[in-house]
Amino acid sequence: MAVAIDGIVKNGGQCVVEAGTGTGKTFAYLVPALINNNKVVISTGSKALQEQLYHRDLPSLVKALKKGRKTALLKGRANYLCTYRLNQHVAHVPTDDPDVMHQLAMVAKFATETQSGDLADCVGIEEDAKVLPYVSSTADNCLGKECPDFAECYIRKARLKAMEADLVVINHHLFFADMAVKDSGFAELMPTADTYVFDEAHQVNEIASDYFGETISTKQLQDLVNDIRVIYLSDIPDMLQLGKTLNKLTTSIADLRLVFGGDGARGDWREALQDKVICEALHRVISNLEFLYKVLKLCLDRSEKIEHPFERVLAFKGQLERAFDVTQTGYSYWFETTRRFVTIHITPLDVSRRFQELVTKTEAGFVFTSATLSVDNSLSHFNSSLGLKPDFHKIVDSPFDYKKQALLCLPRYLPETKDELMPHSLVKIAKSVINAAQGRTFLLFTSYRVMHLVYEGISTATEYPVFMQGQSSKRIILEQFVRHGNAVLLGTASFWEGVDVRGDALSCVVIDKLPFASPDDPLLQAKMKDAEISGKEPFEDIQLPQAVIALKQGVGRLIRDRSDKGVLIICDNRLVTRKYGETFIKSLPDMTRTRDLEMALNFLENIDKHET
Repeated sequence: MAVAIDGIVKNGGQCVVEAGTGTGKTFAYLVPALINNNKVVISTGSKALQEQLYHRDLPSLVKALKKGRKTALLKGRANYLCTYRLNQHVAHVPTDDPDVMHQLAMVAKFATETQSGDLADCVGIEEDAKVLPYVSSTADNCLGKECPDFAECYIRKARLKAMEADLVVINHHLFFADMAVKDSGFAELMPTADTYVFDEAHQVNEIASDYFGETISTKQLQDLVNDIRVIYLSDIPDMLQLGKTLNKLTTSIADLRLVFGGDGARGDWREALQDKVICEALHRVISNLEFLYKVLKLCLDRSEKIEHPFERVLAFKGQLERAFDVTQTGYSYWFETTRRFVTIHITPLDVSRRFQELVTKTEAGFVFTSATLSVDNSLSHFNSSLGLKPDFHKIVDSPFDYKKQALLCLPRYLPETKDELMPHSLVKIAKSVINAAQGRTFLLFTSYRVMHLVYEGISTATEYPVFMQGQSSKRIILEQFVRHGNAVLLGTASFWEGVDVRGDALSCVVIDKLPFASPDDPLLQAKMKDAEISGKEPFEDIQLPQAVIALKQGVGRLIRDRSDKGVLIICDNRLVTRKYGETFIKSLPDMTRTRDLEMALNFLENIDKHET
């Protein structure tokens, strides 16, 4: 793998490698990147891997190879402290929420100590902290060279450092944000490289779809209102009409979210537009934006800070008006709601042509790697999804001895996955597994509802501590799980990948069912309809490959080291009763298999004895 990547770094071309857990794929691309003199940009799927690469793997390799190459870490704009916005909001606290006020004080203290301005280093401020929009900037609200703090700007310093570096570690979102900016003819955010390496490349297609499409959310609108409110309070407090207009817009933004109902969901935007109530709520937001635009026009000569948000109001109004045009073919029009916001998405169904053009235009070498790229021992699904024609492609198996290290159990006598007795069966299995493994268990779910039901069933029925996604940030929950050593963790999608627990803290992974995307997911429906029109088989070409890769990610949590031992339990009869079950089984590591839960429990009870 390293030799192949070395060839790409030297001569260009494309290389696709699936490298199983434990192959050392990180070193296989870092060594060629360090020993050659070309500029290399390494893109990862998650901030966690970005941090690990830059702070752990790179320094040890630079030291071992004795190579004096300049390296840099570059994150997206939202990760850096904006001192201008911090000072604005400390002077005029934007809300009476005690959490935000407390966090503002923490960030203000951090601002006096930091060199990098990287908010990940600010103790006590998690990824989803409420204060973040108030102390970081977005492309929309950044003042650029007009900013009084421009000379000391952390994001500018980070970008300059990246420009000068030989090897830069970024993430996929930043890569595509940069390409979108280059397309529109603005200055680029990050340096142009001779070679791009994508680790966790199985995520590239989905992230590319977001950037090649368009999204508009009530969160962006609310952030805009907050920004204008700060200018109003600090510069033109006598402009009372502006205050009233902002209040009116805030109410209509909240009302737009409310017409979609209480729970978080995804839906078809074309269908939503058939609903008169939704259309009226959207028109109210547009007309309030229109009125805000007129009021801001009167304020332009009162404060120079108004000019930028004035343009943003017009841009948002145009975007919301375009949301009524759902006639373009080749796109999925869908919306999703969270507890507080609604987002409208216009997503291309196929990004292969656009991505291929991008690769050709950059004239750089491209490397794609991940532990989960293949389906049924073939890389063709991944290659075609991005329009790749690799000069070198290979599947490198994990060096772990899965036959000895792991047991795969598909328990008998389970109800069907949709049966209402299924959560009850999962609780029963979880209790026996947790006792046999003395905690040390991950329970991975495909739905929040089932996760909560199982949590209710086991949280008071076991002596071991039980953590559940959502109780705290992902990082804190994982730290608590590892620190305790005998804990149980329940998680959904975000815990299926990018979680690395080695050694004794984890002995068993239980998966509730095969991770097929929900059949009423509007993006999936549109992709399947599109596949049908193209004469493809929607289930075989769209649903199955996605589910196989998601399952492989979940399974990959179990064995992370040569000395790890553990049991994987998948509670889904379809692995045995449906023909496609074979595709899943063939795509998983070659573990010893059983249908006897007692055998799995016995394996768990004896893990510590195996090691001695």
